[in-house]
Amino acid sequence: MVLSELRQNDHLSASAILGYVDCSLAYKFGRIDKLPMEFKSDALEFGTCIHRVLENFYSARMIGEKLLLKHVHLLFETTWTDIAADRDDIRYAEGNDFKSLLMYGKDLLTAWYNKLPDDHFTILAIEEAFTFILPGIPIPVIGAMDLVEEDSAGTIIITDFKTSGRAYSKDEVDQNQQLTMYQIAAKRNGYADREILLRFDTLIKTKTPKFEQYWTVRSELDERRLIKKAAQVWDGISKGVFVANDTSWKCKGCAYKQACDEYLEGEINYDQASNQ
Repeated sequence: MVLSELRQNDHLSASAILGYVDCSLAYKFGRIDKLPMEFKSDALEFGTCIHRVLENFYSARMIGEKLLLKHVHLLFETTWTDIAADRDDIRYAEGNDFKSLLMYGKDLLTAWYNKLPDDHFTILAIEEAFTFILPGIPIPVIGAMDLVEEDSAGTIIITDFKTSGRAYSKDEVDQNQQLTMYQIAAKRNGYADREILLRFDTLIKTKTPKFEQYWTVRSELDERRLIKKAAQVWDGISKGVFVANDTSWKCKGCAYKQACDEYLEGEINYDQASNQ
């Protein structure tokens, strides 16, 4: 089953759990009330484009082909045009526009392509959708692992593709809950008896584009902590607890900023609207 099909029913995911913890009111607007986003950030759309390019690159490798850099560039240009051309709902950061990101994306992918190690891992899956149930939560946890590989010793390597405006710290990688969720999912979907390594493949959008691979592992304690947090999040959702985190630094770039202001100022009763 593909992820789009899994999303049609009630579910939790790593991003949903993080979103609720960050701002449960924004979670409500997007995932329960299903309000349209007031804008799409260029970073979000650019990241989606890069993700599709890497997915196609590894799909080719899975059947024994390696795309040349010029083909990667062409794939990016075509994908970015399909995603972003002639759209007025994308909010570009200062200094960015469609054409500048078109050129920058090729430079970023060049940095990735030239530094990507030829590790000879066996590709087991690309965009591997998963679903499983956690204790005390009546709806499934769903998601998709960008890349699942196996090394010569039989170790499973789960990779998540990322674009970022900066390098990650060790703590950020080691504490990332999305990777923890991927390990839980892998163990519950056929890999419980295998050693698992987790990795971010991160294309870093600095002035000079960079590419870094960050490796990490998770313990059973890490898994238990996330499972407990997921249960707490579900408890809040099921009880209708949605609180605006309106002092967060993320507010300025929130795609529900206007809806939040109207909600808090009492101009629109979204609670009644969502129950109609």
